[in-house]
Amino acid sequence: MRARRAARLALVLPALVLAAGQAPAQRLADKTKPRNHPVNCPYTGGDPQLLAKAGIISLGGFDFGTQASTADLDAYLAVNDVKWVETEHFKIGMALGPYKITQKEKKKLLAELERLAVFWPETVIPKKIRTLDPWLRAYLFALRAEDLWDQILELLDVDESAFPDGSAPWNTLGKYMGMGPYLGQKGKYEVLFLPSEAGSAAYLRHFFGLRTRRTQRWNIVDKDTLHLVIHTQQGQFRKDIALHGHFVFNQTIQMLNAYKHYSYEIPTWIKEGIGHWMERRVSPKYNSFDGSEGNVPRMTSKENWEPPTRSLVAKREAVTMAQLINLKGFADMELDHHFTSWSMVDYLIREHPEFLPQLLDRIKGMLDEQFIDDGSGLDDVHRAAFRELLGMTYAQFDRAWGEWVLANYSAQ
Repeated sequence: MRARRAARLALVLPALVLAAGQAPAQRLADKTKPRNHPVNCPYTGGDPQLLAKAGIISLGGFDFGTQASTADLDAYLAVNDVKWVETEHFKIGMALGPYKITQKEKKKLLAELERLAVFWPETVIPKKIRTLDPWLRAYLFALRAEDLWDQILELLDVDESAFPDGSAPWNTLGKYMGMGPYLGQKGKYEVLFLPSEAGSAAYLRHFFGLRTRRTQRWNIVDKDTLHLVIHTQQGQFRKDIALHGHFVFNQTIQMLNAYKHYSYEIPTWIKEGIGHWMERRVSPKYNSFDGSEGNVPRMTSKENWEPPTRSLVAKREAVTMAQLINLKGFADMELDHHFTSWSMVDYLIREHPEFLPQLLDRIKGMLDEQFIDDGSGLDDVHRAAFRELLGMTYAQFDRAWGEWVLANYSAQ
């Protein structure tokens, strides 16, 4: 198991008085500069030393998206006030407004905010704080993104030092681990949070030629960067916990794609199953589902997925691994496929924790005779991994998983 990083993202913030339990008044330090200019951040003032101590590389001025910089996007997204944050592994654009904390979210958010306020003298964020201002929301998602980076490395059982720095092509010597330092990609992960469906649709159409009104994951091939766009006029994403989970679901799939470079697709069940499993760690109440472009995915509002999964097994109607491996894409997934994919990942993580990293290691970064990673023969490699690493055929795996579900999942 990799050595865990000594410290996660720890934002170092100066002393700050929060009047009446609210976020600080957003008085601009320099009215001659845009509201999102680093100098107008009420927590750091754009101080390079504070930012460096915090693990923040910059608050703007970096490239983002397709042939665009944060300045270009500030001009294009003029009606939005985007807070930009660049960390060790992520570039984030936060265009969402203030967020009123609900009583149900208070415990979770205060725990995260206390982590952000590690350098405040004598005290932490007051217990009566009611509102997150846009700067805090940006920093909060920077914290969550770096947390997820750690969690994915742990899931993959790999250390980030295993990946090349991206300065030169692979020389065909040693184990192939992709093309760059971000799990195999050369570019940092990019995430843009937008407040409206119309704004998101216009952005995706203008910069990517896409016609979709839902969350979009995209591979910017020229930059070797994976780009994620989320807007909050879908689902229940105006709620922070739902938005957090949705981000984790999608960014998990981005990072699984990136592992040893995004050169071909791996089985849908693995990406969707792990995505569901990671999202439900944030909260099982809000769940994300993938569909193809122009296709509305099959969804459910069920919070407890154990009873329907158990029912499938008990009635001998469960989806088999042979059926899952033959799914051609997200559009082929019915609810039974989602329940089963999530549950099989749950079973493997809880009962065979060494297998998923071994499986992903085998099916990612597959090379042909010309040392090109194209995924040829992936289905055979996938089947062989079950037989050689788990000692099970697909049918034997189905039985073992089904018996475990009946023994461990509740009926209601």
